[in-house]
Amino acid sequence: MAQRLVIRRLMSLTPRTLPPQGQQMLPGCLAPCVPLAPHSRAFGTSAGLRSTFNVQDGSDFQDRVVNNPKPVVVDFHAQWCGPCKILGPRLEKMVAKQEGKVLMAKVDIDDHTDLAIEYEVSAVPTVLAMKNGDVVDKFVGIKDEDQLEAFLKKLIGA
Repeated sequence: MAQRLVIRRLMSLTPRTLPPQGQQMLPGCLAPCVPLAPHSRAFGTSAGLRSTFNVQDGSDFQDRVVNNPKPVVVDFHAQWCGPCKILGPRLEKMVAKQEGKVLMAKVDIDDHTDLAIEYEVSAVPTVLAMKNGDVVDKFVGIKDEDQLEAFLKKLIGA
């Protein structure tokens, strides 16, 4: 909650203007940024980070999880949950090792109570394995890396 307030304050301080003609808006810039030189290199996120995303709302969940042709691991968590803080990074690391064969959606149950109710989440962390929009496997609580690897391999059929 405190992080959101800080972000809101920063966003209100940042000017949101269009760049003057001839300047480009670079990804991630809220104000005109210095354009990259043709020979310079932009920094991007690693493949591991791109395979994990935060669900924004119900339609985002529908588009990126339910309608996704790839298998998706859905991590229902909460900011106040100690075990979630242990499992989350461990699960992200294991999903990243799968090199794009599976994606990971993170759902904060405090922000998306409707999704938690719809998928019968009664405790956190709860992790669902979804394929073609259907829940094919599920676990509640913390798992070690070997158990997570077995869970993911079963999902992707390896």
